[in-house]
Amino acid sequence: MRWKIGNVTITKVVEIETVGHTRFILPLAGREDILQSPWLIPHFATEDGRLKMSIHALVVETPTRRIVVDTGLGNDKQDRTVPTWNNRQGPFLDDLTAAGFPPDSIDTVLCTHLHVDHVGWNTRLVDSQWVPTFTRARYVFGENEYAYWRDHSTEPDKAAIFRDSVAPIIAAGRADLVAGDSRICEEITLVPTPGHSPGHVSLHIRSAGEEGLLTGDVAHHPCQMAHLDWSSTADSDPRQSARTRRELFSRFADRPVLVIGGHFDAGHIQRDGDAFKFIAAAK
Repeated sequence: MRWKIGNVTITKVVEIETVGHTRFILPLAGREDILQSPWLIPHFATEDGRLKMSIHALVVETPTRRIVVDTGLGNDKQDRTVPTWNNRQGPFLDDLTAAGFPPDSIDTVLCTHLHVDHVGWNTRLVDSQWVPTFTRARYVFGENEYAYWRDHSTEPDKAAIFRDSVAPIIAAGRADLVAGDSRICEEITLVPTPGHSPGHVSLHIRSAGEEGLLTGDVAHHPCQMAHLDWSSTADSDPRQSARTRRELFSRFADRPVLVIGGHFDAGHIQRDGDAFKFIAAAK
């Protein structure tokens, strides 16, 4: 799936798609509540109120850069809390190449945050060693995000994620640690959006008079636009994440800004009473 924002092209490359089975991440999102937001159907939920979500990477092509935003789960990883995320042998790199983006064509990898489903393909296993997947790329991490997980990855699953998907990038000298409001290139500026994780960032795209927003995990699903207080079980600071949602959605609502989520497809944010709704972009 591809979208255009001025002279910038964004391509979604999917690792996993799910329908339902999402209550572990959004426990308040019951089917009856989802059915009360009919604008979610059919693009973001089924007729019976089950959520549609994906784990994917977004390849952002500007006139001068080829950037992978977030890298999914990865293969061969261990000590993940979700059993099916362990020792995966998925075709993601083949799919990425088939979409026109062989790994050695990528010049930048940008992680909105350093959670398990956004860093996995940072590395791959070669001769029992974790090495950078994108051999010609610089990896961009928020400096606050990196510092937090460097100092707080004490639980076994967090330690494993940092050890196999983040630390090898640092060791290889491929990482650039940047401020949360950094300008990445002419078209892309980071927006600090803490709450889901301490140093989470989103991407604001401006090109040829058009705008886009890559939200990362500010919201895992558009239902959180209608229910700003529905924080994810993975949010490090649920109150802050709710505040961030309101502030970010208020900034971009009711404008021709193409918004793409870390786990959902593109649309436009509209105000709806004291909250918002998300209208799917034409395909």
